[in-house]
Amino acid sequence: MDLSSINPVLLIASLMVSATPILLAALGELVVEKSGVLNLGVEGMMITGAICGFAIGVNTGSPVLGFMFAAFSGALLSLAFGILTQYLLSNQVATGLGLTLVGLGLSSLIGKPYEGIKSPTLQKMELPVLSDIPIVGKMLFSHDPMVYFSILLVTATWAVLKYSRAGLILRAVGESHDAAHALGYKVVRIRILAILFGGACAGLAGAYISLVRVPQWTEGMTAGAGWIALAIVVFASWKPWRILIGAYLFGGVTVLQLNLQAAGAKVPIEVLSMSPYLITIAVLVFISARGNHGAPAALGKIFHASR
Repeated sequence: MDLSSINPVLLIASLMVSATPILLAALGELVVEKSGVLNLGVEGMMITGAICGFAIGVNTGSPVLGFMFAAFSGALLSLAFGILTQYLLSNQVATGLGLTLVGLGLSSLIGKPYEGIKSPTLQKMELPVLSDIPIVGKMLFSHDPMVYFSILLVTATWAVLKYSRAGLILRAVGESHDAAHALGYKVVRIRILAILFGGACAGLAGAYISLVRVPQWTEGMTAGAGWIALAIVVFASWKPWRILIGAYLFGGVTVLQLNLQAAGAKVPIEVLSMSPYLITIAVLVFISARGNHGAPAALGKIFHASR
């Protein structure tokens, strides 16, 4: 095995690209769960965003329009989940799983004509002065705009949840929807808005995979990323900055195992390929052993205003 073939600069740069879709999807799900709703349909919204963004990007030649439509399609799919769970009071777990199945089937149907087609992609952003710094510039400051947008979104989400009145209300709804309702807050409306935000983030995450990370359409290309995003929310104990750490750790392990394969590591490829998922499971088992670690008290519970 030739470890000298692994370039640490490219490794870190690739890590940031690999982590971005997971980060976006996990951040959206964090906001949803903070409102007390458990949406297991992240994978379905991601794959729908991936094909919708890809289709618009290919047909218009604009990846920006592709990302916008991907966010819209993810939000639209999440709205169906919101209506079913918040107005018709269906089971959140079953509805989320159904949403994933719908997304996978819908993407397969829409994506058939787009197989084997290359899409336009986002150009890298060269940040003045910062991009010219030796080593660090190439590593951290020569990425596409979505990498930086995802980090800014983490910052904004953290600030809103911690310091704003809107964040306080959202957290109150997630901790005790009955108490929030008694204070006059529109619990269902707040949760619907959180669900739409989560769907838009999942759509953006899917579009990032099909328009930037792998600029072509392949059926099932999200490859379980939505489930990893759900796991990272638990890993992060429902805290935005820990979401960033968790996504970058998973992205780092994913990129490292690909580099080890290229370097000729004497480990079966199957073991290397499944290592990111094994590490995620191990971390979740460790965290679960600690007991209650920050889950919103009303998470997954049905709210009915007449009770």
